[in-house]
Amino acid sequence: MAEKGIRAVTQADDKSIRDLVIVGGGTAGWMMAAAAARVLAGGLRSITLVESDAIGTIGVGEATIPPILGFNELLGIGEKEFLDATQGSFKLGIEFENWGQVGSRYFHPFGRTGRDFDGIAFHQLWSWLRDAEGVGSLEEYSMCAVAAREGKFAHPQPDPRSPLSNVQYAYHFDATRYAALLRGYATERGVVRQEGRIVDVELDGESGHVLAVKLDDGTRLAGDLFIDCSGFRSILLGEALGVDFTDWSHWLPCDRAVAVPSLSERDIPPYTRSRALSAGWQWRIPLQHRTGNGLVYASAYMDDAEAERLLLENLDSEPADDPRPLRFKTGVREKLWDRNVVALGLSGGFLEPLESTSIHLIQTGISKLLALFPDRDFADVERDEYNRLMLSSYSAVRDFIVAHYHVTHRDDTPFWNYVRTMDIPDSLKTRLELYRRKGRIFRYDDELFTVGSWSAILNGQGMTPIASDPLCAALDADGLAEAMRRMKGVHHAMAARLPMHRDALGSPKGD
Repeated sequence: MAEKGIRAVTQADDKSIRDLVIVGGGTAGWMMAAAAARVLAGGLRSITLVESDAIGTIGVGEATIPPILGFNELLGIGEKEFLDATQGSFKLGIEFENWGQVGSRYFHPFGRTGRDFDGIAFHQLWSWLRDAEGVGSLEEYSMCAVAAREGKFAHPQPDPRSPLSNVQYAYHFDATRYAALLRGYATERGVVRQEGRIVDVELDGESGHVLAVKLDDGTRLAGDLFIDCSGFRSILLGEALGVDFTDWSHWLPCDRAVAVPSLSERDIPPYTRSRALSAGWQWRIPLQHRTGNGLVYASAYMDDAEAERLLLENLDSEPADDPRPLRFKTGVREKLWDRNVVALGLSGGFLEPLESTSIHLIQTGISKLLALFPDRDFADVERDEYNRLMLSSYSAVRDFIVAHYHVTHRDDTPFWNYVRTMDIPDSLKTRLELYRRKGRIFRYDDELFTVGSWSAILNGQGMTPIASDPLCAALDADGLAEAMRRMKGVHHAMAARLPMHRDALGSPKGD
């Protein structure tokens, strides 16, 4: 008998999702499958992922940001298991070359930079005293940046007195191997993998919901909820349901890439590198067994042959395979959830990998879907809130990436002249004007990038506020400058004692 006050749910009135179908594998599909196996399996009748071995993937090396640690912890995947399976390495941030101007270099670190004082953000204090003797660069107040410059790594420490308490980190890894790790995790927990290519999508004539997908061998896969991880084709959300794509390429004109692995370097840098070139930028992602490289470029300003030539000329080690081309369009679907279909990864939107946000946006989509997980009534309020949150996440990341291009002094090529002078989203205009006036930066809602991230990028690319925060005038400038010099010294002293990154890979967290 049901406990008094709690109505028993009968089979007749149970509206819970019984069958979940994931269309497409790769990183997005298997991340969703693994999360569903971990969180939802007890309440679902079946979880099925359909993919085709005939549709290949390009393993270019993947860089991530710190929230990936939370996803692995949710699944219970230990760091050593993860690093061994994916040949991964640690990442403390991103080094940018030639972005503010040719020959310039700066670092966007993870973790905290400096410490706020009397309610004033550290970047404001540093900007006020930047010309004082011995104050140095902003990145010298980041433990992650100082360690990365020296090729060192250590895990965060809980003692707030230690500069290592300010460390955050992420990973570089082989995305194909990560998908394989997640595939094993998911299938061991009951997820059924169905081989095949989708040739038709069956819709309900009344509701417009997807009833089933049909495969090339005649198999019909029915479901209550469908997750579209079918890549740029967007088989369910785009093709079957007709959700339009909002094109952002006028703000982000790069539309192609060429990728190639190269031999592993002896000293594995604990950071990603982004080197700006004449009409785009080149990435370097160091793994244990190889280095992932690629060049993202705008086809209106650079042809494919030139891109391949530049990529190969700028490798730090010998290529390990032939270059592979990719084409894309930057933007997002007008909705990421329509009817009973949710899109994750490329099927929902794409933002170039300048700040390593691709996997994070997949992870964000999964976490918000789990938080708003529907029943078969598919309440509009849940779907609308999911779309609001996800489109806000995409727009915030878009603005951050656009800022890299727009806040530049480069005028040496037509590409850089265009991005430097182009019109930008109103939301970004407001941010940049607030910073230009008095160095003010605000973090809105639950957006990804912190005040520290924005200050690293804007300062690193040479954007200097006209005036300091008026609140600084009440502070003791000499005493504060001395405290900053001591803080900088502590960071450098700590970095000198840390192990080299390759050595640290032998001692993952918890091992």
